Amino acid sequence: MSLVRVHNFSVSLDGFGTGEGTSREAYFGHAGERLHEWMFATRWWEAGGSAGVDDSFVRQHDPDIGAEIMGAGKFGFPGWHEDPDWKGAWGPNPPFHTPVFVLTHHERASVEMEGGTTYHFLDASPAEALEAAREAAGGKDVRIGGGATVIRDFFKAGLVDYMHVAVVPILLGRGVRLWDGLEAAEEGYDVEAVSAPSGVTHLTFSRSGS
Repeated sequence: MSLVRVHNFSVSLDGFGTGEGTSREAYFGHAGERLHEWMFATRWWEAGGSAGVDDSFVRQHDPDIGAEIMGAGKFGFPGWHEDPDWKGAWGPNPPFHTPVFVLTHHERASVEMEGGTTYHFLDASPAEALEAAREAAGGKDVRIGGGATVIRDFFKAGLVDYMHVAVVPILLGRGVRLWDGLEAAEEGYDVEAVSAPSGVTHLTFSRSGS
């Protein structure tokens, strides 16, 4: 069976995956882009960037992925469902190139974009969404793209086979935390940590025995 994977999800030292006060103008709230600056410095992102540990991890994001599941908060700003023209934050050719299942209480018709991305909108449980994504993935793996609440729900439900979390050396103090309610969730996983010169610590959770 295909695997369920999380890649390149960035959190602060105090565990926040996004800041407070998200809006159309501030997609990650008061955090801005600070959680993702390590990606922007890699060769994967831009020629001449770093080819080290950070670059190695960020390149694992796409291979063998056949579908993605994301939350409403990743797809758009608070209230995006009231804008019938909103088609996500990534322009006409989003970087996913697969079916993407958006978990939302405000369902709408599927939206086909350039480059192979089609957004499907579901009001479903994690297990139900995963069943739909696996069917669309055609035997390839399914990526849980975020945000923090969605990843937490899938991890807590025992549906995640591999998770990569990048711990960024900043303190946010407020926002949406990844780890709340996940006490002892590391049980059943092999956990490894790799430090990069950027100051980022890459944590990986691999299901034991998989």
